[in-house]
Amino acid sequence: MTVIVRDLRTEDAEDAEDAEGFSHIRRLALPYMLSTPESVLHDVTHAHPDAHFRPLVAEEDGELIGTANTGVVYDSPQPGQGYLNVYVHPERRGRGAGALLVRTAEEHLAEVSANKLFAWVLDEPANRSFAERRGYRASRSAHFLRLDLANSPLPPRPEAPAGVELRTAADFADDPRPLFELDAETLADEPSDIAHEFTDYEAWLKETWHHPLLSQELTSVAVVDGRPAAFSAARTDGGTRYGTVMTGTARAHRGRGLAKLAKADSLHRAHAAGFTEAFTGNDSGNGPMLAINKWFGYEICATEVQHVRELG
Repeated sequence: MTVIVRDLRTEDAEDAEDAEGFSHIRRLALPYMLSTPESVLHDVTHAHPDAHFRPLVAEEDGELIGTANTGVVYDSPQPGQGYLNVYVHPERRGRGAGALLVRTAEEHLAEVSANKLFAWVLDEPANRSFAERRGYRASRSAHFLRLDLANSPLPPRPEAPAGVELRTAADFADDPRPLFELDAETLADEPSDIAHEFTDYEAWLKETWHHPLLSQELTSVAVVDGRPAAFSAARTDGGTRYGTVMTGTARAHRGRGLAKLAKADSLHRAHAAGFTEAFTGNDSGNGPMLAINKWFGYEICATEVQHVRELG
């Protein structure tokens, strides 16, 4: 049996089959992140040209057994930063798919002038050893968290402070720019090895606002004086799984409990809508958000460690 690595197909009749296989492997290898065939294709077709985004698949005798997303962090003020995140079907490991995916991704990143590569690796001995053997050193870690919405009672919604109004992202459908500005501000303060600067509103509309997993109805926004002050961005997979991918507060309004307020509102409405599982993720050094999520009842279900390699 021979393993080959190729690009994800996005322009022919096999698009749907490729996207389904890609999403299926991601769900098996990383069940704490939401993925659908539609979201896979959206990420490809709406990627910023400067990202040099290239999704790869490993194939063995016609069966997809591994995936990789690789590209350049185009919205960082520091040039030359690339990423590769590789996941192999849990029952198809040990066949060389991971190594081939890494090599192909590294070649691609070198061709587009990336000189510092970042890769998230599940915090398991075999995975960390795999990365270290290829010259990657461990850096910061992050946790995946899960909440059983079906069987774990949520704490009551906190009371909104005076002058604070709760809305949803759907209320900003005619002009989402204020949410873009809040998202950009909070992302800049997120703990990370990679600095981000959201400046391209049109790219944000394509990549975030119009993403097929985003639920505008379940994304809660705390509004002060008519402006978004805090939010909790929600995604759903079309079934019973719900996730929050960003929760944050504008700098001028921090310390008032608005992030907890927005997230509580989103969680309660997700529960009322019939979602049974909630997922989120936090940098292991993000104590405030970890404390908020613990208050809601989330439990850590897995940890990833970011690994870094400098290209000569």
